[in-house]
Amino acid sequence: MMNLQVVSNVDYNRSVDAQSQTQLVAVPNLQRLEVLTEANKHEALELLKVRPVHTVVMTSFINDNGIESENNRGKFYGYRSESGKLEGVALIGHSTLIEAHTEEAMIAFALIARESETPIKVMMSDGKSIEKFWDYYAVEGQTPMHNFTELLFELNFPFLVQKCKWDVRLAKPEELEQVAEAQAEVAFIESGINPMEKDREGFLKRCLRRIEQGRTYVVFKDGKLIFKVDNVAETDNVAYLEGYYVAPEMRGNGIGSNCLSQVGLELLDRVEHVCGLSNIKFEGVHKSLAKAGFKNTDACQTIFV
Repeated sequence: MMNLQVVSNVDYNRSVDAQSQTQLVAVPNLQRLEVLTEANKHEALELLKVRPVHTVVMTSFINDNGIESENNRGKFYGYRSESGKLEGVALIGHSTLIEAHTEEAMIAFALIARESETPIKVMMSDGKSIEKFWDYYAVEGQTPMHNFTELLFELNFPFLVQKCKWDVRLAKPEELEQVAEAQAEVAFIESGINPMEKDREGFLKRCLRRIEQGRTYVVFKDGKLIFKVDNVAETDNVAYLEGYYVAPEMRGNGIGSNCLSQVGLELLDRVEHVCGLSNIKFEGVHKSLAKAGFKNTDACQTIFV
């Protein structure tokens, strides 16, 4: 276990004061915080199984990449109880994902996140948990670039299956450029950053890997991409969809819901739940998801740093 003496008492007290002058909080023992390795894979996955829908991305990263991998774009950390049992698992990095079962674990992850070697761009957790994480993470005067609510939608059997009118299939490597351009448009709408401009080579590499994994579903018409959605994470019983795109000239005619229903049906052949998040402001997307059979079951907060 690591000896992590990276945050001073002054920094910690400032975080607590910033959150509340009167609130009593549990002080984490940073001796119980550790960087997880492949040797910790089984116990990390066991903790993440407690809430499989909410932790599908972290679980999929561990299964797809291993705990120690550059493809995770960060490091996995664990926080243990006094008895040595894991109380939380977090991926701290480009996308920071938190599953903390105790207040101490939440605070410990927030403090070590300040020292992340990989710049943090986005933070996510269920409900309002990530806002509490931010309160402990942020230095005095620091504010997030964006902070918004996303609705969690789930698809399970039984649901009313639509007859798909379109040829929904997996994307091919030679279609990378159009797929990446569509994904970049989705990312820009969400974050205000175009990854094709910021890190074109890295972004294309990540999009290609997803295609090669058989995770990108597309529809083409006359050689042009008109629908796309990515199965960005999959476990034994959950698939998580992201990057929902419909070409501007095709929007409003039902192609989105029709194709999402077909993708969901295919995925439910091998998992119990299909889920995805959508910004609370994107009412058109919510309608497509509802028409495809998805139901809003929860919400989470997403922060862009």
